[in-house]
Amino acid sequence: MISKEHNILFAAEKLFSEKGFDGTSTREIATAAKVNVSMISYYFGSKEKLLESLFETRMAEAQSYMTEIVARKDINEWQKISLIIDRYTDRVRELKVFYNIMQTEQLTNKNKTIVNFLKNSKLGYLKVYEDLAKKGFESKIFKKQPNIAFMHSTLIGTMFYAMNGLTLYKEYFHKTAEDISFDDDYYTELNIHIKQVLKNLLGYEEN
Repeated sequence: MISKEHNILFAAEKLFSEKGFDGTSTREIATAAKVNVSMISYYFGSKEKLLESLFETRMAEAQSYMTEIVARKDINEWQKISLIIDRYTDRVRELKVFYNIMQTEQLTNKNKTIVNFLKNSKLGYLKVYEDLAKKGFESKIFKKQPNIAFMHSTLIGTMFYAMNGLTLYKEYFHKTAEDISFDDDYYTELNIHIKQVLKNLLGYEEN
């Protein structure tokens, strides 16, 4: 059962995505979460701290699955990267509301705590990719050593441009907004495309 604290967090997440941080009031959050407005102050102290808690929660989730995958001893470096891409693609689709907020916060840079959350998250991803690429090259799984900054930029840029462009591409292919089957195929093909790009960058060939 979801706690009151997380219920408030996820209600705020949806509203921040739809209306923006400045355009959302604590009273609207309380109404959406079906709690007294005083509960927001009790759990978070302020709307700003609520947003910070949301980022802390989502960043911790991402760090958890990264750590879990990297620690596995039964799979090689490419399989680890492949699993990370699978989880990341799923998260971007399932948590689109959060990633909308994240992109907005990156553009405004108003909250220094969130700026640091995002910076540390990116540095963590870079370190993981660097370590996996290096180990894979040393064990001859990979034939190339790409620039990790460009590899990361290619992954992130492709993922978010595709996410933001979904509505446009639906219109281009004459699909309705309600056509979920298009969404399913779209994210499946996006996952495959990203993996193919990374295979080429790393010089990985499947046996």
